[in-house]
Amino acid sequence: MTRVLVVDDEPQIVRALRIYLAARGYEVEAAANGTAALDVAAHRHPDIVILDLGLPDLDGQEVIAALRGWTSIPILVLSGRTDSAEKVDALDAGADDYLTKPFAMDELLARLRALGRRVAAADAPVEVVFGDVVVNLHDHVVSRRVGEAAAPERVRLTPTEWAILELLLRHPGRLVSQRKLLADVWGPEYHDETNYLRYYMAKLRRKLEPVPGRPRYLVTEPGMGYRFQP
Repeated sequence: MTRVLVVDDEPQIVRALRIYLAARGYEVEAAANGTAALDVAAHRHPDIVILDLGLPDLDGQEVIAALRGWTSIPILVLSGRTDSAEKVDALDAGADDYLTKPFAMDELLARLRALGRRVAAADAPVEVVFGDVVVNLHDHVVSRRVGEAAAPERVRLTPTEWAILELLLRHPGRLVSQRKLLADVWGPEYHDETNYLRYYMAKLRRKLEPVPGRPRYLVTEPGMGYRFQP
């Protein structure tokens, strides 16, 4: 059973999440502030953390930083803060995803499932398959089957295209911020060159997506970043 730690100082939200998630097979722990959250995380070892940023003692970003000091547990931020810069800061601090209040329970559950798949894929497989595409992460080989009877064909990617794709595939379901992609692929001095990402993501989609104009797997989160949606 997946154990979820809900960190929020609004009792009605905690109560609603506890009822909703327990009914769907999750074991739910709760903490009303950052100090308690860190204590529960250290002693109960939850599988996923749902974290509000506006806590009474610590800012949620401090909680993220403290958790990231010793664990890679997936963190889903659930916050009323809607400013894109705050979302990006939370992601860059180490959060895996961000959902804005008010939220739909179905969307929350979908985000949890995606993060759960990431936990299951912690020992990342050599191959990642999506649609008609097979990616061998060890050999840096991408192939695609065009038509049901056709043999897979090698897809040629540039080093930059591969670097972006690999980063997304190694974090399935996770929102990867623009800043992280730019820093990891080009270097920290390129943190504002978002046009680079738009250009190369368009190229990757033309090569890998069934309908490039309506991406199914390489998804944009406007103003925030991109995710591989398996």
